[in-house]
Amino acid sequence: MLTQRYTLVYVALMTLVVVASNVLVQFPVQGMLGAINLGDLLTWGAFTYPFAFLVTDLTNRHYGPRNARIVVVCGFVVGVAMSWYLSQPRIAIASGLAFLLGQLLDISVFNRLRRQSWWQAPLAGSMLGSILDTVLFFSFAFAPAFSVFGPNDDFAIGLAPVLGVMATEAPRWISWALGDLSVKVIFALVLLLPYGALMTVLKPMPAAKA
Repeated sequence: MLTQRYTLVYVALMTLVVVASNVLVQFPVQGMLGAINLGDLLTWGAFTYPFAFLVTDLTNRHYGPRNARIVVVCGFVVGVAMSWYLSQPRIAIASGLAFLLGQLLDISVFNRLRRQSWWQAPLAGSMLGSILDTVLFFSFAFAPAFSVFGPNDDFAIGLAPVLGVMATEAPRWISWALGDLSVKVIFALVLLLPYGALMTVLKPMPAAKA
């Protein structure tokens, strides 16, 4: 019963992160950073999604890969269903595919490294999962090549300086993807702090095996 209760808590947390990220990714950050227009660089979803990797890694450490996959799949199903209602279908599809494959990669990498130094497994899993997630999500959500999933966002495919560098231009969604990945990399490092703090509380159960 205790395992089921904790698993439901992890599922609820994952669902909250996925739905919030799917909605917030549709809103560029407004404002200027020097000469850089932040709307060409980031969406608000970049600041919420990295917490999905923290939830997955804590579940994996606490209950092992099987329960971590259950949490990911439940978060995927509920998150996509709610995101379909709260956001655009194309965003929901792109998010679901990127989320599922990115999180499963995180689980696999975590398991390979879980016996190494405490920080290696969550950091490597989050980094590699973030790269895969970012490539898949922004390609399927905004690239004209995948317009079969829904209409293109004119603002997203309009040209903008890549990462605010005025000498370069590319579709805005590419700059968003690079900005999003930069934030995820930073968060992967920052979220090692709560992960490390919770290690003493969420100790591996007997079933948590590589």
